[in-house]
Amino acid sequence: MLGRLRTWLRGFPLERRVFLLTTVAVAMAVAATGLAAFITLRVSLYRALDEELIEVASGLAVPVAGDIRNLCGLTESALRAGDVSVAAVRSDGMIFFVPGERAHLELGADELAVARLQAGASARTGVASDGKQYRIVAVPITQLGNYALVLGRPLNPTNKTLRSVSLALVIFGSLGVLLAAIAGATVARSSLRPVRQLSAAAEHVTATDDLEPISITASGDLAVLADSFNRMLTSLGSSRERQRQLIADAGHELRTPLTSLRTNIELLAADAGTGMLKESDRTEILADLKAQLAEFTALIGDLVQLAREDTVAASPEPIDLRDVIKSALDRVHRRAHGLTFDVELNPFYVIGESDTLERAVTNLLDNAVKWSPAGGTVRIRLNHGTLTVDDEGPGIAPGDREQVFERFYRSEESRSMPGSGLGLSIVRQITERHSGNIRVDETDVGGTRMVMQLPGAPLLAS
Repeated sequence: MLGRLRTWLRGFPLERRVFLLTTVAVAMAVAATGLAAFITLRVSLYRALDEELIEVASGLAVPVAGDIRNLCGLTESALRAGDVSVAAVRSDGMIFFVPGERAHLELGADELAVARLQAGASARTGVASDGKQYRIVAVPITQLGNYALVLGRPLNPTNKTLRSVSLALVIFGSLGVLLAAIAGATVARSSLRPVRQLSAAAEHVTATDDLEPISITASGDLAVLADSFNRMLTSLGSSRERQRQLIADAGHELRTPLTSLRTNIELLAADAGTGMLKESDRTEILADLKAQLAEFTALIGDLVQLAREDTVAASPEPIDLRDVIKSALDRVHRRAHGLTFDVELNPFYVIGESDTLERAVTNLLDNAVKWSPAGGTVRIRLNHGTLTVDDEGPGIAPGDREQVFERFYRSEESRSMPGSGLGLSIVRQITERHSGNIRVDETDVGGTRMVMQLPGAPLLAS
C-alpha cells in the first residue's frame, strides 16, 4: 500500500507533492486534535453528570429507605421537574418504580451488583421503556441492606451539546485545513521557485548548450544548491573551453607530422612502381618515417596525459620521492650524452602516483638536458619536498616564465628544437594533481631552474 502511494506521489510535480503532503499532514493533525478534544469533552460531561446523579441519589436514599415501596411518595410531576427517573431494586431482582411513571428505567446487572454488595456505585449509559437514552447510576441503600437506589437522567441535552461541539470542530477544522492548504500552496510555490528556476536552467542548458550561470534569489539550503549549480556550470564551461583549446592545438600540432608522414609514404609508394630512389635516399626516408612516428607517438601520449582531469586518490603506502627521481635519472642518462648530473637527494615521502610523478620529473630532466650545452652539468636537489633542476643553458626570459607551462607554447629560441611543447604542461598538471606547484627561476650562472614543491614528510609516519 505504501509502495503504491509513493509511486502515485512520484507522478506529481514537486510543488504539488509538497502541497498535498502539507495538506494531508495538517488534516491529520486537525482530525487527531478534534477527536481528542471531542473525547475529552465527552468524558468530562459524562463524569460531571455521574457525579451530580450520585450526589442526588446518595441524599435521596435516606428518605426512600423509610418507604421503599412508594419511594418516599415521589410523583411523576416531581420527577419531571427534576428531569430524572427514579427506581429501587432489591438484590433478588425485585424493582420498585414511582407510581404512575410513564417511562421506566431498564435495570441490569450493574444495579443488582450494587444492591447485593452494598458498596460503591455504578454508572452507565442505558435506555428507558420509551426508548430514550439515559445516564443511569446506582447507590446502595445501606439503611435497608440488599437494596439500591437507581437514578437516571436523559442524555438528550448532553448529546445535543456534544453534537454542537462536534459540528463546530468539523467546521473550524475544515476551515483550518483549507487555510493550511492555501498557505501550503503559497509556501510551496514561493519556496520552490528557485528549484523551478534551477530546473528551467537545466532544461535550457540541455536545449541550448549555454553554460552561463543563472541568477537566483534564495537563502539557506536553496542558496547553497543554486551556488553549487552555478559552480558546476562554470566548471563545465571551463572544461569545455580547455577541451576546445586542446582539440584546436592538437589539430595544429598534429598537422605537421602527419604531412611529413604522408609525403614520405607517398614517395615510397611512388618509388615502389618506378624505382627512381637511390638506396641511400630510401634509407634516409625510412629513418625519417621512424623518427616521425616516434614524435607522433610521443605527441599522442602527451595529449592523452593532458586530457586526464581526475584527481589523485590516496595511495595505501607513501612514495619515496628519491626512488622516483632515481628512476627518471636512469631513463634520461641514456639520452644525455656528454652531460654531468650533480645529484643530492634528501629523504622525502609523498602520497600519489609513482608513474605520473616519474613522468613529470623525467620531463623536467629532459628539458634541462635539451637546453644544456655539451659538457654541461645538470644539478638536481631534493630538500624538504622541494625539487630543483638547474641547467647551464641560456635561461628563460622573465616574460616567458609563466607561459612555458601553457600547452604547445614554444618561445622563439625553442622553435627550432625538437619537442611538442607539451612537456612542461604535463609537469604542471601532474604537480597540481598532487596538490603541489611548479615555477621557473634563474640559476646563479644564468641558466634555468625548475622548482617543484610537493606536500609530504621527510619521515614515514609510524
